[in-house]
Amino acid sequence: MKRTPKSAGSPSKLIDARIAELNDWRGETLARLRAIIRKADPDVVEEWKWSIPVWSHSGLICTGESYKKVVKTTFAKGAFLKDPSGLFNSSLEGNVRRAIDLHEGEKIDEKALKALIREAVAYNEAAARD
Repeated sequence: MKRTPKSAGSPSKLIDARIAELNDWRGETLARLRAIIRKADPDVVEEWKWSIPVWSHSGLICTGESYKKVVKTTFAKGAFLKDPSGLFNSSLEGNVRRAIDLHEGEKIDEKALKALIREAVAYNEAAARD
């Protein structure tokens, strides 16, 4: 898979291009993930860092990484967030980050993911005030 070059345009266009270039379940999953993030936080800022999609609001919320067998969303401060639905299933041993690995055919729990995104925004806003 070729990587979308940063010079290709705005972050939103780069994310569009990544989704299109995946052209399989991973692109569909990344597009769904993006839609849920935007619904959860209409003020979210889309960025392109480290050659991957990144969503921020008063700081980094999460990333949207794509690999051969998984689409991963890594929450920058995930270890500090409540996850009552148990969405985090990867990077659990770290002191700061937590991730959700999504595999082909898995359904995204939209309600739980929206709650997690909103909590990440609230955490970022509280940290910015301190």
